[in-house]
Amino acid sequence: MAYAAPDAFEYAMNCHCSQCRRATGAAFKPFAGIRRRDFRITQGESSIFLFGSQDGPHDARCSVCGSLLYSVVREGAYVHVPMGTLVDEPSIRPSIHIFVGSKAPWYAITDTLPQFETFPER
Repeated sequence: MAYAAPDAFEYAMNCHCSQCRRATGAAFKPFAGIRRRDFRITQGESSIFLFGSQDGPHDARCSVCGSLLYSVVREGAYVHVPMGTLVDEPSIRPSIHIFVGSKAPWYAITDTLPQFETFPER
């Protein structure tokens, strides 16, 4: 599977919620958000397995290896791309840690980025 996304990410965060930890198998998920209209699958669409609704929020995984490929969020308007799946270096960097209230107890956040117990107020 391959996708194309221009370096037009609007935000990037480190999510520590239990769902993101479970999805990635890591202490947190660094992701970048991009408008869904700017994201497209370029190869292997038939090998994508969706968890959730085709038209609503969902996670997309590779049906061959099980890797998390992307998540459709925010009423279907945005795609969250796990930054570890990016081939090219993006210009954006995670700016905050979210859901640290449920972070893995064995992981210590050691950077100086702002931390939010849940999702920050807009």
